[in-house]
Parts: sequence; structure tokens; C-alpha cells
Amino acid sequence: MATASSTLHSPQSGPAAPHADEDLAPGDIAVGVIIGRASEYFDFFVFGIASVLVFPHLFFPFADRLTGTLYAFLVFALAFVVRPVGTLIGMSIQRHFGRSTKLTAALFLLGCSTVGMGLLPSYADVGGMAILLLALARVGQGLALGGSWDGLPSLLALNAPPHRRGWYAMLGQLGAPLGFFVASGVFLYVYGSLDAKDFLSWGWRFPFFTAFAINVVALFARLRLVVTHEYEKRMEEHELDPAYLRELLPAQGHHIAIGAFAALASYALFHLVTVFPLSWVALFADQGVEDFMKMELLGAAFAAAAMPMSGLIADRIGRRSFLGALAVAIGVFALFAPFMLGGGKPGQAAFILVGFVLLGLSYGQAAGSVTSNFLPHFRYTGAALTADMAWLLGAAFAPVVVLFLSSRFGLVSVSVYLLSGVVCTLLALRVNKRLQAAAVVQD
Repeated sequence: MATASSTLHSPQSGPAAPHADEDLAPGDIAVGVIIGRASEYFDFFVFGIASVLVFPHLFFPFADRLTGTLYAFLVFALAFVVRPVGTLIGMSIQRHFGRSTKLTAALFLLGCSTVGMGLLPSYADVGGMAILLLALARVGQGLALGGSWDGLPSLLALNAPPHRRGWYAMLGQLGAPLGFFVASGVFLYVYGSLDAKDFLSWGWRFPFFTAFAINVVALFARLRLVVTHEYEKRMEEHELDPAYLRELLPAQGHHIAIGAFAALASYALFHLVTVFPLSWVALFADQGVEDFMKMELLGAAFAAAAMPMSGLIADRIGRRSFLGALAVAIGVFALFAPFMLGGGKPGQAAFILVGFVLLGLSYGQAAGSVTSNFLPHFRYTGAALTADMAWLLGAAFAPVVVLFLSSRFGLVSVSVYLLSGVVCTLLALRVNKRLQAAAVVQD
């Protein structure tokens, strides 16, 4: 397997030039994908954790703790609402100025938006303007995340050996547990090292400042691939360039919906084992927040360990069959979720550990599971918008909806939300199977 540095060879670099086409190995692409995605997840999880521990106190002090957390979760959802807009803006920038310019601008906006949150005044200082600035910074994160689509996951899947596509698809998803682990670890260290006054005064800002350094590293890790001749050549070979929405939607827009719903069980689970449980414990449980965050760190490690298993199993039985089986497993988990979350420390530990394992297995194969349905010249844009819609439909409002319903109707609301995602996934996979069968008959 070629090293990441091999992608930097130019066509004039001597003996390596004749083999330029072979320099961009799947392992090289995977490194860029993992580092890039981990930085993005770090930024988003920092905001999610702060929505529970910080923002209700500093930005919504006029409301009770539960209502303040719900308001914070509504701001949290803004990034997912504008993410498709960011994707389309990024595609336009790429057409006019190139892929590397788009990526640089997007990650710069992401880093500045996240760092800017750490500089914001509180509601006590400037009133409602603080909430507006927080919302604008969150919108900046969402636009940046949409604009940062680089096509690396699609290129990774297309360059991977056919019998190892599940394994290589999993590599890009490793950024999720890694980003959550680092974000939770940084917050846990600050939260556990300071008293409540110092934490709410200045300590909470440190994780947001850390994001800028992480984004700089991620930017260079991805640019070292994106600016190479080999990368551009591979992208052109697979027609992985932006397509106009007016052409994509009439021709294959239905595949965006199918792809988004096919992954919905996993995306519904995503924030229900990461962000929502922290809010529930902070508001209603006897367990201390610090102890629970330590358990979530262990859960993230479990998810990271489960992802390689997802690749091995998916390559053996097929990615779509594996997603269907995991959807059923998530459904079973949903039935027991209220008893675990309401069962004190042992039950909450079981919820986190089992939930993170299921998240690692399912999310490891959730991205791009049906994007092969897109025609080559639609795949780049179609894959990006499919992911955007999956996040919007499955994960964006999960914390606020489930926390609101659970506070009024009990933890059975967790079951209902997860089961709705399971039903959508199974139906979408069924529809996709029928469409493929119909296409084979027509051929």
C-alpha cells in the first residue's frame, strides 16, 4: 500500500512518474477521509455537548433548565437545515475556482465559526444579540460542512477492490467516534478540572479554540490529496464533478430520497446515543455528568472497535443486507431503551455501550450504501445531497424532539423515534431492491 506522502509526487518527479496512476491508493484516500471527517465531527460534537452543559446557562438564562436546553437544541439543528445550501454553494465555487479553493474556504469558515462561538458574549452581557450571534455561527458551521464535500468517500469506494468495499466504506466513518472521543475528552477534562463558576465563565471556551488547530491539520491532510494530479485524474475518470441540480433532480432525484431513508435508522440512533442521553442525565438522572461522560468515552471506543467489524461482515453478506439486519437490531434495542435509560447507572451504562456498538456497526456502512444507483456524472453531487438529507431527516431534530417528548410522555418516546427510523430504513431498502430488479428486467 502506498504511503500518504506518495501522493505528492508530480508527473516530473523522476522514476515515480510512469506509475502516477497507481500512487493514489485507497489507503492514502482513507487517511484524508478519516482526518477530515474527525475534525468536522469534533466541531459539531463540541457544540452538542455545550448545548447541554453551557448554553442553557449563558444564552437562555431567562428560561428554566429544560426549556433552555430545548432552545439550545433548536440552534443545534440549524446547521443541518442549511447544510444542503452549503453543499450547493460549494459546488458553485468549485465550478468557478476549483476543488481546493472550495475546500480551503469551507474549512476556514468551519474553523472561524467554531472559534467564534468561544468568543461570544453571554445573554447577560448583550441580551438577545448573544443568541443571534450563536445562531449565525451555527449556520456558518452548517454551510461550511456542506461546502467541505470533497468526493473522497465516493473516490475511496470506487478505487477499493470490489470484495473490500464494505471495509473501505467503514474507514471514512471512523471520523465520527474519533471526533466524539476527542470532543468529549476535552470537555470532560475542562469540566472536571474547574469549579462551576470558572467553567461557565471561561473554561467552556477552550474546546472551541482547540477546534481551529484541529481544522488546520485536517485542511492540510486533505489538500495534500486534493491538489495532486493523481487525485484530479481519478476524479475525472469517474466523472466525480458537480452536477447541476436542475439536471440531477428530474433524472435521479428519487435516489437522493431513497439513499437518505435507507440510512435513517443509523442517523436516528446517532444523536440519541451521543447528545440526547447527556441532556437526560443532566436534567433528570441521579448520575453525575462527569461519570456519565466517562461512560460515553468508553462507548465511543466501543463504536470505533465495532466499525472494522462492520466492514468485514458487510463484505461477506453485502452492505444493503447488513444495513437491513442492523435496522432490525436497532429496532430491538429501541424496545429496551426506556428500561435501560430509566434503570439507574447500570441501565444507563448498558444503553450507552450497546447503543454505541450498534451505532458503530450501522453507521460504518450507512454512507453511500445506495449511491451506486446514481449515474457516474450525478454521483458526486448525489452522494453529497443524500448525506445532507439523511442528517436533516434522521439526526438534526432528534435531540430536541426526543427530549421534549420524553419530558412529557416518558422515555418511551426514545423507542418511538428509533422505531420510526427503522421502518423508514427497511421500506427504503425494499424500494431500492425493487427498483434494481426492475432495471435488470429492462436491460
